[in-house]
Amino acid sequence: MLTWSITPLVLPLRYTWKISRNASTSKTNLLVQVTGGAWSGQGEAAPNVRYNESPEGLQQEFAQLQAAGLGECETLEELTIFLSQQQPAHALRFALEAAFVHREAARTGQTVPQWLGVPAPAADVGTAVTLPIMEPGEVAGFVQAQGLGRFPVLKVKVNREGATDLLGEVTRLLPGHPLIVDGNEAWTDADSLRRSWEQIRALPGLHVRLLEQPLPAACTDDYRALKGQLHCPVFADESVTDAADFADIARQFDGVNMKLMKAGGYLNGLRILRETRTHGLQTMLGCMVETSLGIWSALQVSALADVHDLDGFVILQHEPFGLVWEQEGRLRI
Repeated sequence: MLTWSITPLVLPLRYTWKISRNASTSKTNLLVQVTGGAWSGQGEAAPNVRYNESPEGLQQEFAQLQAAGLGECETLEELTIFLSQQQPAHALRFALEAAFVHREAARTGQTVPQWLGVPAPAADVGTAVTLPIMEPGEVAGFVQAQGLGRFPVLKVKVNREGATDLLGEVTRLLPGHPLIVDGNEAWTDADSLRRSWEQIRALPGLHVRLLEQPLPAACTDDYRALKGQLHCPVFADESVTDAADFADIARQFDGVNMKLMKAGGYLNGLRILRETRTHGLQTMLGCMVETSLGIWSALQVSALADVHDLDGFVILQHEPFGLVWEQEGRLRI
């Protein structure tokens, strides 16, 4: 019988993390550990308010899973069936499955990619880094203080009202630097996005690598109408759910941002990446605000992604695990 535990991780941030939905100065994630015999494994859960997840709610769910027989699952197949029946939050499901997989890989003397049957990650992986929403006058000092120019891609969080001014200041400071523009569903419809995007595209020095989820996931008709009109790839994030029809996703988007925390585990994450490739879409590997444990987990499948946005541990004041090292915008395990 396996022994499971869960421990809260209070993670103060180096700066205010502001996106179109909310702002915070700290995060509380959860460390899940499984032990059996001489082997153990760990996984991280990063609750996301977008999906009604909270640290307290995940701890309650964990207790319910324990009572329902979590420790009796001896194989990944048994765990998968159990979690499918119990339906915990995706972040908790990922932490549980990841801990189990990490233990199994150690027990069988394999790396995690070998155990999952995927290519090994590169020796170092370039990552985007995120600039949260802020006033344009704050950007120069922030970029310099955080050394954001060292990263190969800069991801800029925007809201509808201030996007043009914020991106204008970014491009003034870093002309030609590849940008990911992330709206987190900030625009309301295709027309409002078209008007804003015309202004944004006119900014001197602008180089947009991709635009991420500018409209709410429910705006499927608007996404179809916009397909190919914005002169840059548009990637899905919140639009990709367990029930997503990838043929329809391909009619709306040019790529998909897969986050293991949102996918609820390695197995579903790999399914999403396969579906994305099958439908001719670009792949992106993203993250939440996570420790290096979560980022280390994502790096195990990083060879399957075209774009990497794995900076979740960079914004922590005190990263507790030291499993990933960043230098000049590149990550090493």
